[in-house]
Amino acid sequence: MGTVDIIPDIHGQIAKLRGALDALGWRRSPAGWFHPDPERTIVFLGDFIDRGPENRAVIHLVRDLIDSGKARAIMGNHELNALHFHTAHPETGQPLRAHSEKNLRQHPSFLAEFPVGAAETREALAWMRSLPLFLEAEGFRAVHACWVDPTIDRVRALADDGVLSEEQLIRAADPADELFHLAEEITKGPEHRLPDGFSFRDKDGTRRDHVRLQWWNAGARTWRDIAISVPEPDDLPDAALPGILLAQTYPPRERPVFFGHYWLNGDPVLQGPNALCLDYSAGKDGPLVTYELRPEAKVLSPDRLWVHGVAV
Repeated sequence: MGTVDIIPDIHGQIAKLRGALDALGWRRSPAGWFHPDPERTIVFLGDFIDRGPENRAVIHLVRDLIDSGKARAIMGNHELNALHFHTAHPETGQPLRAHSEKNLRQHPSFLAEFPVGAAETREALAWMRSLPLFLEAEGFRAVHACWVDPTIDRVRALADDGVLSEEQLIRAADPADELFHLAEEITKGPEHRLPDGFSFRDKDGTRRDHVRLQWWNAGARTWRDIAISVPEPDDLPDAALPGILLAQTYPPRERPVFFGHYWLNGDPVLQGPNALCLDYSAGKDGPLVTYELRPEAKVLSPDRLWVHGVAV
């Protein structure tokens, strides 16, 4: 394995992607993309679309890198949502993801360039459908939101290469189906119900009794340790986690895992010696943060994190 540039959620921000590629030394010739290090490659962590205004340009550039043999990519929750939004159930004829006000509000920049039913839209969706839900190499793992071994192993048993078939994609839109819960956890992250009597208010003031989990935090021992996106952690019980949750955290001796999805802010940090979230809100006002994974590296290092501005 040569050096790998790990690139997270781009969300239609083509200038940020071009700026990062340029800073990392990537160039394009008439024959395709190349790097001064001929063994260097790229892994994209999904969420290419929505938020930013240039979905088409991002998809084109990512696909061009893949077609040049220089990149691989996995599916994010926005690609999964788009596939469900634009796919009709074969029996009911209704979209797998409702065209509700909420869902339309999350998808306008893609729809502005890729209208429902257009030939170009169908072609872009066919490419999204080819993306795996996860990637595993000798020296690292890549997933959009969550790597929990039992979940990954189950998907691997159902879809050996992690790519959902058309029939499985339809099942993954049904909350009553096992594949729905597997795909939700991998692309959107795990949640768990709080002990009876406990709840909290999220940033919008909505009261919730399920909490998102820092599945990468193998050192977590209490609900307050493992929770993420809770404005007032004191609302949570300062009590020991159930064994089922402790067993699902990422093992500290496992190979490094890279993910995006979580809209972090501030200075980039490692989530652990072998776990790294790279999403620092590039889809809005944040920078595109990448990681340079060198083949000789055994543990992650903050020195290999790169924060990119926008190309001029």
